Amino acid sequence: MNVVRREGYKFCQDICIPCYETDASFYLKPASFMDMAQEIAYWAAQELGFGYDDLHVHHTAWVLSRMHFHFADPPKWRDSVTLYTWHKGPSGLFYLRDFYLKDGKGNRLVTCTSSWVVIDERTRRLVRPEEMNHLLNVDGDVDSAIVEEAPKVMMPRGSEPVPAGEHRVVYSDVDIIGHTNNARYMVWAMDCIPYEAVSGRRIRDAYVNFNKETTPGALVQLFRLETEEDGRMVQYVEGRVDGKSAFCVKLVF
Repeated sequence: MNVVRREGYKFCQDICIPCYETDASFYLKPASFMDMAQEIAYWAAQELGFGYDDLHVHHTAWVLSRMHFHFADPPKWRDSVTLYTWHKGPSGLFYLRDFYLKDGKGNRLVTCTSSWVVIDERTRRLVRPEEMNHLLNVDGDVDSAIVEEAPKVMMPRGSEPVPAGEHRVVYSDVDIIGHTNNARYMVWAMDCIPYEAVSGRRIRDAYVNFNKETTPGALVQLFRLETEEDGRMVQYVEGRVDGKSAFCVKLVF
């Protein structure tokens, strides 16, 4: 991993996009961006005193709840880019963290906002924000990669999504806190959309909600809906466990 360095209240990392993180058109995959964002978020939080190790001693952990990223001009294989992240403080039940990916000329290729919660690792319940705010408040104003917080995502009312397969949670899906890693949901979503529908198009915006954790052995039923909004193709993918929504993804092409 390249070294994460600090620039003011932001943390950044120089990256050369590897071939295994890109698609057949050489563009960075959505799930690969999520992996990159998660890794730098862990490092940045650790530097500020509220990273994985700091929370783990209190039997708590970060969990990503919502994410919205905009692909303005996604990088390609072998491009040299810099990924930035910064903590924006609490907002209701959430803690906000933004990201952007820049090229060598300073152009923002990808912008992202995310909403996180803290859970008790033993009970899997949310930790109340007031118990953590002394650690997670932000001093002074910070900017935003995307001004609006990541929104709630759900299948449109009255729609009839079609079954799109199922996935049983296995070894390669599970992360360091014992549940499905957030980027894997994007992999599942992309994989249940017909290849010809996505291979010739680029994603403009991706919205993800994580509604219920999935753990090893869980069987996730996948449902998909293709529609059009504002002249753009939109794909919704929802994963359900025992009839309850585990995650929902909205992809705007």
